[in-house]
Amino acid sequence: MHVDIALRIATATSGLPGAVRSYGSAERFVPEHDLFAGFLPQPFGEGAKHLISPIGSFAAGKPENDRFCAHLSGDGGQLLDHVAFIAQDGMRRGQDAGIADGDSDPARAIIDGHDGHQAIVSRSTCTISRSQRRGGPTMKNFNLDAILEAMLKVSDRVSDLNFSVGRQPQVEVDGQLVAVNFPGLPRLTPFQTEAIAIHMLRGDRELTRTLLQNGSIDLSYSIPQKKRFRVNIFAQRGTYAIVLRAIPESIPSLEGLKLPKEIYNVSKLKNGIVLVTGPTGSGKSTTLAAIINQINQDFAYHIITIEDPVEYMHRHIKSTVNQREVGSDTRTFALALRAALRQAPKVILIGEMRDVETIEIAMEAAETGHLVLSTLHTIDAAKTIDRIVGVFPKDQEPQVRTRFAQSFRYVISQRLLPKTGGGRVAVLEILKSTMRTRDYVMKGETDGRSLTDAMHDGQVDGMQTFDDELEKLWNEGVITKEIALAYATNPTNLALRLTDEPESANKAKEGESMLSMLE
Repeated sequence: MHVDIALRIATATSGLPGAVRSYGSAERFVPEHDLFAGFLPQPFGEGAKHLISPIGSFAAGKPENDRFCAHLSGDGGQLLDHVAFIAQDGMRRGQDAGIADGDSDPARAIIDGHDGHQAIVSRSTCTISRSQRRGGPTMKNFNLDAILEAMLKVSDRVSDLNFSVGRQPQVEVDGQLVAVNFPGLPRLTPFQTEAIAIHMLRGDRELTRTLLQNGSIDLSYSIPQKKRFRVNIFAQRGTYAIVLRAIPESIPSLEGLKLPKEIYNVSKLKNGIVLVTGPTGSGKSTTLAAIINQINQDFAYHIITIEDPVEYMHRHIKSTVNQREVGSDTRTFALALRAALRQAPKVILIGEMRDVETIEIAMEAAETGHLVLSTLHTIDAAKTIDRIVGVFPKDQEPQVRTRFAQSFRYVISQRLLPKTGGGRVAVLEILKSTMRTRDYVMKGETDGRSLTDAMHDGQVDGMQTFDDELEKLWNEGVITKEIALAYATNPTNLALRLTDEPESANKAKEGESMLSMLE
């Protein structure tokens, strides 16, 4: 295949105003209109080397002389998989670039994106000659919103959307991934996931820089007037994958979520720390949104939320709710939280307590009369205490235990379990601050002094354990015995408590027996 490219070249030594950026240890030329393209992670293929290398040393001259020709043997589209051509209508790569002999389209840059090579950027409009455009999408006709809407229609229980190279687009329904069939799309290519990532980044340089440096980025995305998503874009094996969490359109209520009555008391608290914990996808953000919504309806407070990204959009009802997003409104949770202490809030929601500084400031806020709500990725109350204490130096453990014991009000751990017959049900463990639990937190757990025992014995105070709730759900026929044991804190002990038949089955048999007697 013969490729004829007319360029005005900016060599590595010429310096483009506003286009030189430092990323990590590498200084790269990056086109102003498409920051993401400057560091695409694909390896630098042999075919691409033959094309790019001569251009890289080509000195800019008169336009009529700024022409480079290359002949690539074999399938040129495949050889060019590792080069991105930045055109007026977006970025193309490999088969989607449609490189061939013939007429030309305007282009802005040729990017290799490999860490070992500098990107090559034209100083002004250049021409990539091509005639027969190969099949495949371009950014010109790319409609991500339509794709997302089609995926959401698979089920009314879609929780996540997944775009990964080598797989069809997928949605998660009741904890299981389901492929979504699109005509002519047997699997996603690196180009297609790049296109989705670029579209979602919306040219934000700070987000793009974070993605390059950290390998992943959190952000929010919305289909106007229809749907909002929490998004994570991450690098894997030289390509990008995207996972979107679908956020319900309306703010959930405590009644709608059918949460235990004890949770209603959280909204009445005046100070202290309340933690909602659980694995990713267990509904922590939803529970916190319902609590904030209840406070918003009952009290005229100033509420500040610090999230990464903002998920549920709260309206001002009785309370005034200001929502700050990490990345766009503040650099870190800790900075925003420290600033919040000077913003006169009554309630502070922290999306996640990720580090020792954030936890330290959160305890300080609770000690100075604020109600602090936050999340942790821990599976139960005992592990939550261990995590809080464990982030501090060992010599500070007694002090941290004392401070947390005095400041915490609730630790609510939750898990989502698949129900018999489809759907999922939330199971909550509730640790409440009482004289006994504060003592266990302060002095640590020992034989005969476990938080699980305290929660089991404290049902009159509104506390509950996972295993007690699993037993109830099994007796009601909501979940199977296998599911109950799989999600139990202590499967061995729970197995001894589960009889051969749940109470719901026994009641059904008794009803059938009475009916036969009447007949």
